[in-house]
Amino acid sequence: MEHSFWHSKWQKNEIGFHEPEGNALLIKYASSLLDVENSHSALKRIFVPLCGKTRDIGWLLSQGCEVVGAELSEVAIIQLFEELGVEPTVTTTSNGKIYAKDGLTIYVGDIFKLTSSDLGDVTGIYDRAALVALPSPLREQYAAHLMTITQCAPQLIISFEYDQNEMAGPPFSVNEKAVDALYSVDYNIQRLERSVLEGGLKGKVDADNLVFALTAK
Repeated sequence: MEHSFWHSKWQKNEIGFHEPEGNALLIKYASSLLDVENSHSALKRIFVPLCGKTRDIGWLLSQGCEVVGAELSEVAIIQLFEELGVEPTVTTTSNGKIYAKDGLTIYVGDIFKLTSSDLGDVTGIYDRAALVALPSPLREQYAAHLMTITQCAPQLIISFEYDQNEMAGPPFSVNEKAVDALYSVDYNIQRLERSVLEGGLKGKVDADNLVFALTAK
């Protein structure tokens, strides 16, 4: 999707995809990320791609994690730090700005320009908003890039499944078959939950929540 689409959404505050209270499914299944053994670091360092200003970041920080995020919209990141009550240090690089403070680092710009050296030793990936935000061809590019820059770190993925004919995305329908197609070569995939999304997606279409835990083969 064009960058201008997401910039426009944030500028107009059209952020129905943003969950003001954070995501209960993260709290329910966080152990799949936080309890994974990692021989390189005792500290959990969680990557949140296409993070927006999600309250989930504050929750992860409260669990003693370092959090690294990537977000196209600088508006979203300014609001994130404001809502956390934190004054970030802002630096500018050739690939965009970096907002950082107290264990939280957010890269503002195109996620496809991020490298493994930018992220550091990531111990887990929390994907609630990335796969479902991307149309299928870009989803494939994203998944390949994500595995490269994180060395196939464990993932917790939260997605939706619904009849795409009834509503155009984003968020797009990303079912179990789609997750398998993207990741089954490199990851063992466990579906942790399928449950009815109360009220439907945007109140427009019936949908299911899907939660997956991925560990490298």
